[in-house]
Parts: sequence; C-alpha cells; structure tokens
Amino acid sequence: MASRASKARILYKTILRLHRGLPAELKEFGDRYVRDEFKRHKTAESQFVPTFFKEWTRYANTLSKQIGKSAANEKLGLGFSEEELNKLNEEQVGQLFELYQETQRVQGKDVPEISTIKSQLKEETNNNNKIK
Repeated sequence: MASRASKARILYKTILRLHRGLPAELKEFGDRYVRDEFKRHKTAESQFVPTFFKEWTRYANTLSKQIGKSAANEKLGLGFSEEELNKLNEEQVGQLFELYQETQRVQGKDVPEISTIKSQLKEETNNNNKIK
C-alpha cells in the first residue's frame, strides 16, 4: 500500500497536470492554491486525511471532465448543496469566500460583498435542488 506522502505526491502532480488545461490566470492561481493546501496537509491530523484525499480526488475527477467543456465557454466548477454548506465551519466559509474573491479578481471581475455572495449561494443551491 502506498504511503500517505506517496499518495499525496501522485494526487498533487495529477492536479497540476490538469491545471494545464485552464486559462493562464486560473492555472497560476490554482497551482498556488493547491501547493499551499498540500503543504498544510503534511502536518494535518490523521482524522482529516481521508477527507482531504477524498475531496481533492473529487476535484481532480471533476476538473478532468470539465476541461474540455471550458473550451466551449461552459462554466467550470460545481456548486455546493445546502447540506455541504451547512457542514462548513466558520473558518472554511471564510477560506471559501477568499478563494471566490481571488478567482473573481484574476478574471478581472468585481468582487461582491459577502452578503451578496450568501444570497447567490442560496439561490444557486435552490436552483440545483430543483434540477435534481
């Protein structure tokens, strides 16, 4: 069985390769973000490791499916379900908002206030739940 470090290295390199299919500004931002997250993971408590691998693997799988669509101007990424949003602690919500702000900046878009984001997330969640 592969070690934790070996699994992390394989997943990390896979994600960086997938980022090559992103627009340049998102690739640069994504590479930086992934690098920081994987560095923090090195000292993570063992209880958080399975979730870390599960979520980053899910990200890699989703991104690999969406890379071709991005060339057709389709939206990259996934929304959050209400259940997923409710599971986030305050620190995670703050980190998610910072990530959102940065992705907006690198795309040259205005960055809305947190209250506007909360409304948009609720609306998107409601729309996603209607589609299911």
